[in-house]
Amino acid sequence: MMLLASVMFLMALSGPYTTEATTESTKTVPATSNELLYSKLNLQSLGLSQSAYNLAIKGWQKMKAKGLVSKDIVAICDFSQSSNSKRLYIIDLTSGKLLFNTLVAHGRNTGEEFAKFFSNEPSSYKSSLGFYTTKNTYNGQHGLSLTLAGQEPGYNNNAESRAIVMHGADYVCNQFACNNGRLGRSLGCPAVSYELSTPIINTIKDGSCLFVYYPDSKYLASSKILN
Repeated sequence: MMLLASVMFLMALSGPYTTEATTESTKTVPATSNELLYSKLNLQSLGLSQSAYNLAIKGWQKMKAKGLVSKDIVAICDFSQSSNSKRLYIIDLTSGKLLFNTLVAHGRNTGEEFAKFFSNEPSSYKSSLGFYTTKNTYNGQHGLSLTLAGQEPGYNNNAESRAIVMHGADYVCNQFACNNGRLGRSLGCPAVSYELSTPIINTIKDGSCLFVYYPDSKYLASSKILN
């Protein structure tokens, strides 16, 4: 056990990591298994709160029932955490694997090290809360990028018109955070490291659920996906 703990500690210091999911099972795991998955994957020790995880699963289930997502993959941006933390979690609910746990940037006007302010307005340069459906990819200014369709009117439904996408960025790395006291910031996009942008985007494209979380009382009380 001491050896395993040491290995996990060293992995946490080494930077973003990924584990490959198996493709043997094609059955969606039951809700009870999703609840147990939080403990199985040690998500609490990795910084993801039980409440954020539960909300993500609840939203994914509702979106799946409505046909808004087709994959059993949930990506959670936990913007209650410091931007210096690995606060992006990508979970395959079929295989029960944590595929990625890595850094993700928030918008320039959303905050410094910590996210505080969110908006759905054009040119706000702020991140937008809520649930998204991942769509197609394209090659743009930042290389391979992923189109995101916001599913929550008033919170993120302007994502496509605002060009809020997932893309790689050189300011999403440990070195930038060490030099500046915080991760770099985007114009509102959930930007990831160039190192992992391609595998992440190719994993979650075309019908996965993305949840941008922050414990905002107004959002949590009014989200039609969560209520």
